[in-house]
Amino acid sequence: MARQVLLVFSLLSLCSVRAQINYSIPEEMAKGSLVGNIAHDLGLDRKRLTSGKARIYTKNSEEHIELSRERGVLLVKERIDREALCTEMTLCALHFQIILENPMEFYTVIVQITDINDNPPTFKKHEMRFKISESAVSGAKFALERAVDRDVGKNGVQRYELKPTDHFSMKLHSDAHGNQKIEMVLQKPLDREKNDQLHLVLTAVDGGDPQMSGTMQIIITVLDANDNAPVFTQHTYKAIVTENSPTGTIVATVTASDEDQGSNGEITYSITDTQENVITIFDINVNNGDVSLIGPVDFEKSRYFQINVLASDDGGLTDYCKLIVDVQDINDNKPEINIMSKSNIISEDAKINTVVTMINIEDQDSGENGHVNCFINENTPFDLKTSANNFYSLVTDSELDRERSSEYNITVTCSDEGVPSLSSSVTLTLQISDVNDNAPVFEKRSYEAYIVENNTPGLSIFTVKATDADWNQNAHVSYILEDSSVNGVSVSSFVSVSADSGVIHAVRSLDYEQIKDFQLCVKAQDGGSPPLSTNVTVKIVIQDQNDNAPQVLYPVQTGGSVVAEMVPRSADVGYLVTKVVAVDVDSGQNSWLSYKLQKATDRALFEVGLQNGEIRTIRQVTDKDAVKQRLTVFVKDNGQPSRSATVIVNVAVADSYPEGLLEFTDFTHDKEYNDNLTFYLVLALAVVSFLFITCLVVIISVKIYRWRQSRILYHSSLPVIPYYPPRYSDTLGTGTLPHMYNYEVCRMTDSSKSDCKFATAGSQNVLIMDPSSTGTMQRIQNEKNILDEPDSPLEVSYLRLFLTPNIVHMWQLHLENSIVVLLHSAPWTVA
Repeated sequence: MARQVLLVFSLLSLCSVRAQINYSIPEEMAKGSLVGNIAHDLGLDRKRLTSGKARIYTKNSEEHIELSRERGVLLVKERIDREALCTEMTLCALHFQIILENPMEFYTVIVQITDINDNPPTFKKHEMRFKISESAVSGAKFALERAVDRDVGKNGVQRYELKPTDHFSMKLHSDAHGNQKIEMVLQKPLDREKNDQLHLVLTAVDGGDPQMSGTMQIIITVLDANDNAPVFTQHTYKAIVTENSPTGTIVATVTASDEDQGSNGEITYSITDTQENVITIFDINVNNGDVSLIGPVDFEKSRYFQINVLASDDGGLTDYCKLIVDVQDINDNKPEINIMSKSNIISEDAKINTVVTMINIEDQDSGENGHVNCFINENTPFDLKTSANNFYSLVTDSELDRERSSEYNITVTCSDEGVPSLSSSVTLTLQISDVNDNAPVFEKRSYEAYIVENNTPGLSIFTVKATDADWNQNAHVSYILEDSSVNGVSVSSFVSVSADSGVIHAVRSLDYEQIKDFQLCVKAQDGGSPPLSTNVTVKIVIQDQNDNAPQVLYPVQTGGSVVAEMVPRSADVGYLVTKVVAVDVDSGQNSWLSYKLQKATDRALFEVGLQNGEIRTIRQVTDKDAVKQRLTVFVKDNGQPSRSATVIVNVAVADSYPEGLLEFTDFTHDKEYNDNLTFYLVLALAVVSFLFITCLVVIISVKIYRWRQSRILYHSSLPVIPYYPPRYSDTLGTGTLPHMYNYEVCRMTDSSKSDCKFATAGSQNVLIMDPSSTGTMQRIQNEKNILDEPDSPLEVSYLRLFLTPNIVHMWQLHLENSIVVLLHSAPWTVA
């Protein structure tokens, strides 16, 4: 087997390689026969054929050659008949491409099919009949039918033999187109009287090995003399026919004349061509020589026809001419779009000029009718570029973004330049695969969530939600609680975050009184590689719950002593007896307190301010009113449900302190505090005695140095020191001491009706406390507080103290045998 290999390599644009390789094989090879080692001839590794999914691409549905990837060779897939494949073409070849992917490459392969002598010469007719006059002169020519051999080259018809040769010889000659004409030439005149009919055999022999031949009988009837042969007006006629012309169209008319008369001058026309593509398409009128169409004319199959026409008279004389018919092309074929190789999926991070699809375009028309231009739809990140003649590559011409568009339907449209133009199109669907190029995004930059205190551990507080524009695993979002601290404690001890749902749960019960709000940071992280993340801040606001009952600050309720407030019998209506001071550590309306008189010895004598807790008289005190008055005050907050507390206030109605003290002592007996009272009275007697002596010394000193002490007190830098009980502060400006009040502290002797007071209603008095000796009275600012007679018995006097919302000083001085009793001294800051 002869094989010729020709390699022509050329580099194309867009990183695709095109090489051409030629093989030559004879027809009729057995199935599985070796065509060529394509891997070796192209310089490719056989593994590359397998990894690149090498395959054969051809626009024809029939494939005669197959590729063995494992062996790297081309094999005959099925028996190849050159005559069936290429009809009368001398050169017969198979054209196909070998496509490889990753990266995409293609190679052009041409396999030439050489002819073998597998067809004998044949004549269309088994016999030919001639009527020749006996008067025919020597040299008269008679056209014979050629033999047809489907083989080509030397395997075709090489020579003809005519036997016997007594009267006739055979002559061959070729025209300008290389077509052979066979003529039978009269060598010796005929004699009808000797032999009125002759039988000859025409044999056609090819040049193959082994030789093959075909025969045809020639029967000659000898007639009387016919001395003029028909003569055509032209030796060659030319005509033009448009393809796809309808059947019956007259292409041309040939004309011959015969000078004989009668039957010897009557001419008949016939087509002597034996080619099937002629006799199946054209026909001639035997009488007038009109050549017409009897079949379709296709420019793409045959661009011209040569028709041999024979004119003969009844005497057997003939003449011949040829008719050349050129076929005129019309634009009757759409461009054919053949997808050589394509990728259905491309990554969104693909580089520009990445080859996606390779396309081959074919248009069987010629000239402008076969000139094709291709384009794709606009607004796509792709471009169609020409890589070789009739080959196009679809490439990326800009960056891809799956989140903007995950799929493209690319329509490739090809139009020729014919009039009217014909076009065809094909739509390619291309999926864009995802890469992790988008971080999760929260709906807001920050969130604020609320939870009521005293919650159940594990309670769902809030849900954060982040979305990721990517797809599949790259869009799977997990939520992570970032480590931070709240008042020095890890935030994870307060809340937790569900990794899948983003739900924030309370880890423990929260207390508004300990912490009112805190912030945490949640990170949303996707499942890509590497992962991308985004943080968001969540503020947790703890809402107050009414979980604390009001606490009474004043009067102080102790088990060892009873505090009594004194109301003089001369008190007018609205006289301020005392003020119940209470606080609630809750906030908002849960801390709004209201006061109500629940029980009283005489309800007609006292009332309690609903908002401020002030106990005032509601009528004039009379002598008939009992000295001992016991009031029960109910304090309630505004929460739902509300909480409350009660406080007992003892009030002594008396004009003098001893009288009130006596009644007050009865209170203590009623409460069975006799044992404890004795101890406290002794202790109070000692303390008051000490304070009294100290005060007496101070008063005498002030009397002597009045003018000096006034200046010293005016310029004194001694601070006024308030005392604040722990754990209470003013909240939201809703304290329980919203106003200023004057309270009185009296010193007593038997003259309880003394008019001597330390302060008037309009004066401001400040009690100065020495920081180094708390509880000891050092100075008195106003000189009106000094007794006129320091040696006189101490009378009942009142010291009116100025109260602010933050400080309450309550002093009650009780003198019995020069003993000063401190009943109460407490400033508060109200929360």
